[in-house]
Amino acid sequence: MTAGQIPGTPCTLAEYLRLDRADEWKNEYLDGQIRSMPSASREHVLIMGNLGGELHGRLSDKPRNVFMARMRLQVSRTGLYTYPDVMVVCPPIQVEEYEDADDDTILNPVMIAEVLSPASEAYDRGEKLWHDRRLESLNEYLLVSQDQAWIEQYVRQGDQWRLSDVTGLDAVLSLESIGCAVKLSEIYHEVQLSKKV
Repeated sequence: MTAGQIPGTPCTLAEYLRLDRADEWKNEYLDGQIRSMPSASREHVLIMGNLGGELHGRLSDKPRNVFMARMRLQVSRTGLYTYPDVMVVCPPIQVEEYEDADDDTILNPVMIAEVLSPASEAYDRGEKLWHDRRLESLNEYLLVSQDQAWIEQYVRQGDQWRLSDVTGLDAVLSLESIGCAVKLSEIYHEVQLSKKV
């Protein structure tokens, strides 16, 4: 919970932004309520860093920006403020759009990746996925398992979303929205997988 905030008490958006910007922990906000984000495991952090690093390397010569964990996202259509594990912003806008002059709240990612953990998996698969898919800019959404080499890939096709499973360390994740591909062996580098696909 954010410093100075009592669980379950209403909070204005201005109060949330003031508190969240001063807090070392990540907090979500929706409908006047602040929700603390759970801490992450070693595997979660490794996967997030591996994926973000691989994307950054592949996109470094293109007008795309890769953000990880500490960059806030606002889903304007629903009012959710959250922190995706990895998000990418790219053309046609060519620069990220921010909510205000603090430049710490992105409005227009084309790709989001969430690493699933026991504490957040149901939320990431359900309510958070519902909110994030309301982003008009979003074309690709990844749910990344942290205990097996398995990525669920949602790709926007008009008003629908196509779901594909990418499984196994030998598989390649092709990211249509940002024009690159990453081997799962690179995403799961040094990750101790507890399950086999």
